[in-house]
Amino acid sequence: MIEDSELRELFRAESDEHLQKLNDGLLALEKEPGHSELLKELFREAHSLKGSARMLGVDAVETLAHSFEDLLGAASKGLLQFSPELIDRLEQGLDHTRHLVREAVTGEPSPVTLMDALRQLQQPDAVDVHPDAPVAAPPAPVTLPPPPVTPPPAPVTPPPALEPVVAETERIDTIRVDTRKLDRIFNQTGELTALGMRMKRRLTDIQGMITLAEGLEHHGQLLDRLRLFRHALMENQSTLDAVSRDLDEGIRNLRLLPLTTLFNLFPRMVRDLSRQLTKQVELLLEGGEITVDKRVIEELKNPLMHLLRNAIHHAIEPAERRAAQGKPAHGVITLRATRTPASVMIEVCDDGRGIDLDAIRREAVRHQLHSAEELSQWSPEQLYNLLFVAGLSTASMVTDISGRGIGLNAVRADIERLKGTVRVQSTTGQGTTFTISLPVTLSTTPVIIVRLSDRFFALPLDGVQMVRRVTLTQIFLFEGYRVIALETGPVAVVHLAELLGLPISTERGRTETASVALECLIIVTGHQRLALFVDEIVDQLDVVVKPNGVLLKRVPHLAGSTLLGSGGICSVLNVADLLKSARQQRRCDEGRCTAPTAATSPLNLETSRKQRILLVEDSITTRTQEKRILEGAGYDVMVAVDGLDAWHKLALHPFDAVVSDVQMPNLDGLGLTAKIRQHQVWHNLPVMLVTSLASEADLRRGLEVGASAYITKPTFEQKVFLDTLRRLL
Repeated sequence: MIEDSELRELFRAESDEHLQKLNDGLLALEKEPGHSELLKELFREAHSLKGSARMLGVDAVETLAHSFEDLLGAASKGLLQFSPELIDRLEQGLDHTRHLVREAVTGEPSPVTLMDALRQLQQPDAVDVHPDAPVAAPPAPVTLPPPPVTPPPAPVTPPPALEPVVAETERIDTIRVDTRKLDRIFNQTGELTALGMRMKRRLTDIQGMITLAEGLEHHGQLLDRLRLFRHALMENQSTLDAVSRDLDEGIRNLRLLPLTTLFNLFPRMVRDLSRQLTKQVELLLEGGEITVDKRVIEELKNPLMHLLRNAIHHAIEPAERRAAQGKPAHGVITLRATRTPASVMIEVCDDGRGIDLDAIRREAVRHQLHSAEELSQWSPEQLYNLLFVAGLSTASMVTDISGRGIGLNAVRADIERLKGTVRVQSTTGQGTTFTISLPVTLSTTPVIIVRLSDRFFALPLDGVQMVRRVTLTQIFLFEGYRVIALETGPVAVVHLAELLGLPISTERGRTETASVALECLIIVTGHQRLALFVDEIVDQLDVVVKPNGVLLKRVPHLAGSTLLGSGGICSVLNVADLLKSARQQRRCDEGRCTAPTAATSPLNLETSRKQRILLVEDSITTRTQEKRILEGAGYDVMVAVDGLDAWHKLALHPFDAVVSDVQMPNLDGLGLTAKIRQHQVWHNLPVMLVTSLASEADLRRGLEVGASAYITKPTFEQKVFLDTLRRLL
C-alpha cells in the first residue's frame, strides 16, 4: 500500500484515467486495428501509467504497463495484429491491473497476482505475429510455474472472469478538471474585471451628464431619469465587483498545487545521474507543502532540473576529493521552498566546490563581453550574473549533461517568463546557492500604463525601480552616452519609442529646450538599469496578462497583452528585452556589435565551402547513423574506421572538427585526441568524443587528453549532439 495519503489519492485518480483511456482505445482498435495515431496515443497512456507506478514503487502495475507498452509498440511497427481474441485478453489484463491498483491504494489483497496478469498477456496464442517477424521480449523475464502433471479432469465450466474494479458511488470529494477548461474560465475572470472597469467609466460619463443637465432649463424629468439610471448602474457595478472578486479568488485557489507535485520528480533523477557520474549525492527536500499556481509547477520543472544537473556535475566533487578536503564522502543538495507575504522563494543549495570567479573572468574576456580591466573592478555578484549569458560556461569540457553554456541562460529566461528573478551566492570550497524568487500569484500583474503618441503600453511594476520627471538640463554625456545622475550613480537614458522602433512624439511643443520636464521610468533587471523617456505616465493597474499567440511568440519586447478599461488592447512589454536591446545598441555604437550580420556572420564568411567533419567510428551501424545526422545538418563528412585511419586522413585533408568514438582498435579515441593536441597546427581543432563510457573517471580521462566535448551514447540525443558541435565550431 502506498504510504503517502496524498500520493495515494493522486495515483488512484490518475490510474483510473489512464486505464479508462486504454479501455476505450482497445475497443476502438477492434474496429480499426491499424489506426497508427490511436496506437501512439495508447502507447503514451501505458507509458504514463508505468512512470507513475515506478515513482511510487508499485512494481506490479509498472510491470504490467510495460507489457502493454511492448504489445502496443510491436503493433505500431507492424509486428503484431490485433484480433478480437487478443482484445479480449488485453481487456482482462486491464481488469487485473485495476485490481492491483486498488490493492496499492486501499491495502486490500487483490484476488489476482502479477503472475496471473502476465500469463494473461503473454500466452503464445494471444499474439498474432506476422511470419518471420521477431517479437520484443517482455520487460523482465518471468518464469511461470510448470503446469501440474495430472490427467485432465472431466470438462467443467471455467470460472467466470474477474469483475472490473468499480469505484464506490458514495460521496465524491474531488473531481479531475481538464486544465484547459480551467484556463478558459480563468481568462473569463479577466474579461469580467475589464467589464467592471468599463462600467466605472460609464458611471463617470453619466455623472458628467447629470452635472451638465443641472445647468439647463426644464431639466427636471431628464435629471430624475439620469439619477435612476445612475443608481441602477451603481447597484449592478457593486454586484459585478463582488462576483468578479469571488470568482477570481476561487479560480486562483483551484489553480494552487503543493510544490511536492514538482519536487517529487527529482529524487530519482538525482539518484540516477549521481550513479552515472560515480558520485555520492543526497537530495533533501524542504517546504514542499507550500502551494503555488499550477503554471509555476508546469514551467519550473526545466529550470530546477538544469540547476540540479549542474550541481551534481560541476559542484559536487568526487568522494575521494571531498575526503581529501575533510568533507563527508557524500555531497548534499537541498531543494528548499519558503514563502513571504509577497513572494515564494525556491533555493537550490549544494555543499560543493563553489564558483571559480577567475574562470568567469577568463570566459567573459574570451567571449569579448568585457575587458579584463573592467572585470577586475566587478563585485562577485556582478560576475555571477555573467553565468546567465548564453554560450558562456566555466566547464572545462562539454558533455551531454552540461557545459554547453545554454542551461543557465535558459533558466533565467524561464524564470523571467514567470515574472520572477534568480540570483547566485557562492563560497569557494563550501558551496553555491541559486535563489529563485516568484510572485505569490500569477493571475494578475501590477503594471504601469504609459503612452507613446496615441499608443498605450504596460510595463510590469516589479521591473520599474522608480519614476522621475527629468529636465534636459539634468542629462549629460558620460563616456559618449546620454545619462542622468541618480543617488546610486549615472544611468543611461533612451526614449522608449526609440527601442520599440516607433517615431518619437513632439506633441505639446516638446522641443529640445532646457525647461522641458520629461516623464522618465527607471527599469531594472538584476544589477542592470536603464532610464526610459515616455510621453505620459497614465496609470498604475492590476491587470490579467494574456500570453502571446503563436504568431507573436518571438516578437522582441512583447510579453503579452491586456485589456484596458476603455476596451482597447494594450501591449505588455518585457523589461529584460528592453535592457538587452539597449545593451545591443550600445555595443553596435562602439563598433563591436555582437549581432551577426551578412558581412560578419561566421556562416557567411565561406559560403562556397561546407564545414568538414572527420567522423571516427569502428561500428558501421553507429558510423552510418552519425554520418546521416551530420550530413542532414549541412556538414561535409569524411569517415575513418579507427584512430589510426583518422590520423592518416588528418595529415592529408583539412577539417573543421573531429567527432570520434573512444573504444576502437589500433588507436582509440583518447590516443587520437592526445596525438592531435601534441601538434601546434591542430591545437585548437575541436575534438568531440561520443562514447558509451560515462563514469566520472572516463570524463576525467577525456579532459586530460584535451577533448573539447564528451557525449555519452546511452543518453545520446541528436539535438544535443548537433548543438554541441555548432558551439565548438
